[in-house]
Amino acid sequence: MEQKIRFHIDGMTCQACASRIEKVLHKKAAVLEAGVNFAGEEAQVRFDPAQTDAATIAAWIDKAGFKAVPLADNAAVAAPEAVHAPWRLWLLLLISLPFALGMVGMMLGQHQWMLPPLWQFVLASVVQLGLAWPFYRGAWASIKGGLANMDVLVSLGTLAIWAYSSWMLVRHGNSHEALNHLYFEAGVMVIAFVSLGKFLEMRTKKQSLNSLGLLLQLTPRRVQKHINGQWQTVALDSVAVGDLLQARHGERIAADGVIDSGQAWFDESHLTGESKPLLKQAGDTVLAGALNTDGSVAYRARALGQQTLLGDMMQALAEAQGSKAPIARVADKVAAVFVPVVVAIAVLTFIATFWLSGSLDSAITHAVAVLVIACPCALGLATPAAVMVGMGKAARYGVWFKDAAALEQTSRVNTVVLDKTGTLTRGQPEVVALWQPPQTRFDAAELWRMAAAVEAQANHPLAQAVVQAALARGIAVEAAEHSRNEVGQGMAATVAGVGEVKVGRPSFCGITLPESLLADPQWHSASVVAVAANGEAVGAFAVADALKDDSAAAVHRLQQQGIAVHIMSGDHLGVVAHVAQQLGIVDYQAGMSPRDKAQAVQALMAQGRVVAMVGDGVNDAPALAAADVGFAMHGGADAATHTAAVTLMRHSVDQVADALSLARATLRNIKQNLFFAFFYNVLGIPLAAIGLLSPVIAGAAMALSSISVLGNALRLRGSKLD
Repeated sequence: MEQKIRFHIDGMTCQACASRIEKVLHKKAAVLEAGVNFAGEEAQVRFDPAQTDAATIAAWIDKAGFKAVPLADNAAVAAPEAVHAPWRLWLLLLISLPFALGMVGMMLGQHQWMLPPLWQFVLASVVQLGLAWPFYRGAWASIKGGLANMDVLVSLGTLAIWAYSSWMLVRHGNSHEALNHLYFEAGVMVIAFVSLGKFLEMRTKKQSLNSLGLLLQLTPRRVQKHINGQWQTVALDSVAVGDLLQARHGERIAADGVIDSGQAWFDESHLTGESKPLLKQAGDTVLAGALNTDGSVAYRARALGQQTLLGDMMQALAEAQGSKAPIARVADKVAAVFVPVVVAIAVLTFIATFWLSGSLDSAITHAVAVLVIACPCALGLATPAAVMVGMGKAARYGVWFKDAAALEQTSRVNTVVLDKTGTLTRGQPEVVALWQPPQTRFDAAELWRMAAAVEAQANHPLAQAVVQAALARGIAVEAAEHSRNEVGQGMAATVAGVGEVKVGRPSFCGITLPESLLADPQWHSASVVAVAANGEAVGAFAVADALKDDSAAAVHRLQQQGIAVHIMSGDHLGVVAHVAQQLGIVDYQAGMSPRDKAQAVQALMAQGRVVAMVGDGVNDAPALAAADVGFAMHGGADAATHTAAVTLMRHSVDQVADALSLARATLRNIKQNLFFAFFYNVLGIPLAAIGLLSPVIAGAAMALSSISVLGNALRLRGSKLD
């Protein structure tokens, strides 16, 4: 039995670090799969618990030069920590100021602005032999692990230029002429620029990319609790399940619970994406994080912390954001060989420049520029940065992607298959007509009694409609025995005083309804629930289910996106055709079993279509599993939710359109990032090799490349949905 565990990883400086950890773990026989997200600073590992454990895996990662901290599945998501500039960076920037001033002076012809050679050596040595130590540490750990990273490039380049300048200082002494052969400013500025870039990159990753910080702020830290007949303000940590809490106007709900008294309007958009406030009163459920926009309620806590829907959402989002999209493999493969290739290019640049120009100064500066402009970080950030922002935005719209692979696959969907009941319709059907054969020996009351007893064992919306209608008529719902469910057909059970009773499709019950009855519009456009006792026809109900208010607009929106929309339902043809006509859907199929749905989905896929299946019942699970992407409604059948790759919180097809639009926008952003990262390196390295970029400009460009990728990913936050 395999297990999965997540680790927070400290010490990664670029994508090559993530690749090295993956390489180390994949060499272990006990590790079945390992993925490391550089942007999320997280590793996800599937392993055989019979061969290893979390502590051993963490030790393997630590030995590779990093710090791995296991993240428990039920551990609270930590709030993003504030990222402050370290003293080392402040000192680096302070030391770089006189060098920057000297460089400006040289461009303006003011050579006297340059520091004396000896001062340059002293300050550059403080930087190179002291403040640059994190680069050396990272480079050494990388080399020990057998895979070079960005720190190797920076270390090689700046050490080379410092050593060469020091040698020139020894040769020429502390004279004005020596200034023409010294490049201390290049090493100092490169280290300063790269350090600043890494700090800005880290701050962006921790505070801007991830939406978990915003979600954490939704839960109040203090709450009004009823103690000894009085409301007292207490810390949320002191609240237990069953406590009576209060939420006044402008306050947020602290725990999932049930309203005990009062009423108020609540904004639950953080979970469902529904922008309209909902009126809640005694007996209604409230969700942690919901904002009370008007009114006051007292509610009984039913779930706290990670057990709330908000906590579950945060945990799911944290895990999904840490996963890797298949498109990231392109960058991973390049990053694995990136640094050795760049070092080779730098060596060739040095040889070619010295051979053509005869200038050692030019050869060294060109080679160093090649080393410091190359940036594997931009490649490593391109995919995970966009995935983290895209998933965070999707969560705010009430769309939960299981992982990055699901997000990427969703972006390619061109065909959507919709279940009818509970997906397009409200899922709260009502009995609108009743029929009994003339020769039956059972009266209407017996029909209701038998049907309610059997249907009480099922959770299908049609079954619940029959039970509710029976209760409304004062019929007591009895307990049936030996119930069995024929998926997609109906339910059979033993009812006291009767025997075996079947409730479901007419064919399942062995009943043929009169043609004249089926011609009636009320029956023609309704679902039929038949009842048979010991093989004898007892009667049937016409059950109608109205369309959801936004179904028509949602289907139109999908069609506007160029998506082919199909309906596949287990209901009879008349009902499905009527719904399809209302929604403007041409492709529909009725009377389908769960196996039929799965086979129909596979047939569409065989035609080259990328298919998304949307449903919420047990009978949808096979089709959800068969489709390229499965969409399930939250709170539906467990089998459907566990099978699906995407969960919709608002039970609305409109959220399917949201998900497709968000996924396409995210994939576009990933491709833009990858293009920029590849284009930057493909253009920058040759320019540095031929001397058009100085080491200082190259270092600044390298630092800005990662920031640019992150900035482009952050644009997703403001993107509009199709």
